[in-house]
Amino acid sequence: MKILDLTHLIEEAMPVYPETEPPKLTPSNTFEQHGFRETLLTMGSHTGTHMDAPAHMLRDGKTLDQFPADKYIGTAYVLDCSALAGKEIPKAWLQLHASEIEAADFLLFYTGWEKYWGSEQYFSPFPVLSLEAAEYLAAFPLKGVGTDAISIDPMDTVDYPVHKILLGAGFVNTENLCNLASLVGKTFPYATLPLRFRNADGSPVRAVAMLED
Repeated sequence: MKILDLTHLIEEAMPVYPETEPPKLTPSNTFEQHGFRETLLTMGSHTGTHMDAPAHMLRDGKTLDQFPADKYIGTAYVLDCSALAGKEIPKAWLQLHASEIEAADFLLFYTGWEKYWGSEQYFSPFPVLSLEAAEYLAAFPLKGVGTDAISIDPMDTVDYPVHKILLGAGFVNTENLCNLASLVGKTFPYATLPLRFRNADGSPVRAVAMLED
């Protein structure tokens, strides 16, 4: 089995959502002083490749620690949305792949925005679901969705409607994925595992695709 890492490296010089504090990785113990290494990690719960819990946007939504571990493992299907730069993903785009979505546990959107990671263009208009498409998708028995962009809502949103629709359906949402290009149109075993901490509105994850050699 081949494991394909879908996770960006957490480092101090990395993109973060506007007005979010960047992560800090501070040596708290060193070989020279203490005989071992330890690092103090200071970062938001939505740093890097991360997962949103329903509680992120919904007052009474579940936190990640309230879900069983099997919520974060299943099969994923990657939908190619890279031709829709600056546009909404319409309901009809999803309907073309309804059978694949129905058979999967997670739907991942390949927007192609990974190529802009580390530049200002990463925050430029990436494909996001239309509200009609989000409502349509919310009716599927999925565990969650994911994207290689920084959000499933546009950057100029003030009320995050796509988040609220999908998280309201009980989905979890993984943002800032990477390495999806080679997986377009494929269904494969997938895991997106968050840290287990109390009242987790979100968490960095290690997301991977598990592929046959």
